[in-house]
Amino acid sequence: SAPGRFADYFVICGLDTETGLEPDELSGENFEQTPLRRTFKSKVLARYPENVEWNPFDQDAVGMLCMPKGLAFKTQADSREPQFHSFIITREDGSRTFGFSLTFFEEVTSKQICSAMQTLYHMHNAEYDILQTPPSNDKESCSTTGDCNGTSVSKLQRFNSYDISRDTLYVSKCICLITPMSFMKACKKVLEQLHQAVTSPQPPPLPLESYIYNILYEVPLPPAGRSLKFSGVYGPIICQRPSTSELPLFDFPVKEVFELLGVENVVQLFTCALLEFQILLYSQ
Repeated sequence: SAPGRFADYFVICGLDTETGLEPDELSGENFEQTPLRRTFKSKVLARYPENVEWNPFDQDAVGMLCMPKGLAFKTQADSREPQFHSFIITREDGSRTFGFSLTFFEEVTSKQICSAMQTLYHMHNAEYDILQTPPSNDKESCSTTGDCNGTSVSKLQRFNSYDISRDTLYVSKCICLITPMSFMKACKKVLEQLHQAVTSPQPPPLPLESYIYNILYEVPLPPAGRSLKFSGVYGPIICQRPSTSELPLFDFPVKEVFELLGVENVVQLFTCALLEFQILLYSQ
């Protein structure tokens, strides 16, 4: 039986520099996009511990759900704010395990990856030239594309979107907690503080491994009806578990549902739930 730990796994997903850039087949064919706008396959780079007997690690599911859009590349000109999301893995027996992921961008230090991205741009631009170059006697085409010398704004933007000699390349990376219960706010704080420790010029009081070990092995699940307070990297983290006489644990802000769907749609969804209608939410 499970020992009642707050978290079962700490996972890192991102770019495997040994296998390089692999197109993400789950995202469909997107070769018409510029290389920086394409999605590439992400992989589970590390997990701690390797396995726990009460919650076998599903590498395919975790890898896909941690980074559902695959790897993303950006340059210094793009916004690179960290993004947080959660997910649920439901097994065949109906049991659930919860995942919480913080995705951020870090600089690509591999020269091979940077060169591969530059090569993809050379290939993309060459193909774009072939498709867009008008016939020599087609003056109308010249006027619509800017001119016949390839100096239109759109073509310059395509050519200058990544230059290995000028731009800094960044790639998405993800840190994740796999937990038996859905303590969303606490997990978000844990991950944000770990990320802050990595990016801060001042090192944290203890090695990062100490905080990860603590969250995996020393922080228990709070008993029903009790609160739990434990130490994060930069401050205390609190979570509360409802008692058996209270509503089930729902640690997500209801405000976001109204912001995303609107009041009318939320009322309609609530009505459908009360009437036991089937509800399908579709999203990219």
